[in-house]
Amino acid sequence: MKNLLTDVAGVRVGHAEDAKVASGTTAIIFDAPAVAAIDVRGGGPGTREDALLDLASTVERVDAIALSGGSAFGLDAGGGVQAWLAEQGRGFRVREALIPIVPGAILFDLLNGGDKAWGRFSPYRDLGYAAAACAGTEFALGSVGAGLGATTATFKGGLGSASAVTTGGVKVAAIVAVNAVGSVTVGDGPWFWAAPFEINREFGGHGLPAAFTDDMLKMRIKGGPTASERENTTIGVIVTDAVLTKPQAKRLAMIAHTGFARAIYPVHAPTDGDVLFAAATCAKPIEPVAGLTELGTVAANVVARAIARGIYEAAALRLPGALPAWKDQFG
Repeated sequence: MKNLLTDVAGVRVGHAEDAKVASGTTAIIFDAPAVAAIDVRGGGPGTREDALLDLASTVERVDAIALSGGSAFGLDAGGGVQAWLAEQGRGFRVREALIPIVPGAILFDLLNGGDKAWGRFSPYRDLGYAAAACAGTEFALGSVGAGLGATTATFKGGLGSASAVTTGGVKVAAIVAVNAVGSVTVGDGPWFWAAPFEINREFGGHGLPAAFTDDMLKMRIKGGPTASERENTTIGVIVTDAVLTKPQAKRLAMIAHTGFARAIYPVHAPTDGDVLFAAATCAKPIEPVAGLTELGTVAANVVARAIARGIYEAAALRLPGALPAWKDQFG
């Protein structure tokens, strides 16, 4: 176990970034189509192919999922991932046609100081293609891919991942790009809200403060009273090797969203666009009630850990007015 999304067999991850733009894309590639669903909790989401993931829609499996910066421009990243998959002969077959199925979600990083004057077309389609082309089982965390330009209320945001195994031997892992309107840390200290779920000091081992003051519990939000619903969003993917139906994958995403609440304060706000996908490679059968409940419980913990790791591993952008990274202050 590498404590990464790719601990689930048949999953690969790739990043591509544009340092000048201060943004990037992350591609999650499934070696075989995976059953998938989506759960949206934030008030300002940006998604691609979300209607296809509705439980009433016909297509059950996806070939990849694209996470990107760039706000609505970043939705082009899914087209780049789709182009790479088409070259590999992947996709949903309609007679002689193959259509790669690539849902996606975006976060807002257009005001982070990067040069967004890219001309007629944004770079995200090319970034999506490059991310898919380099996808593998090893990948970096922090200020990479979709997390390159991410920020939070207090520290530089980033991309995190974590994994775990249920008592029944089912694997579940998460990847999250953290661009939250709220804070992932407690007050002005080094403590992560997700500390109770930390494993092996994966984000510093600081635990929680001995006592909580009123100041620690004070709401800290990015942008203060001028915060916009288009300036934030935490987006992620849960993957398991359990055998799940599409409705069960939806339930998994819903339960796993608890991890957002365990790691971000506040969360699911009108000024967020929080989105979580759930995907199943369907290798190991589980009991449909108790088994799915346990899987969701572990998944929520994994999501919380992934969020904290994204902040812990991030590096500050070398741009005027850039937020400090957690390690700049506590590393």
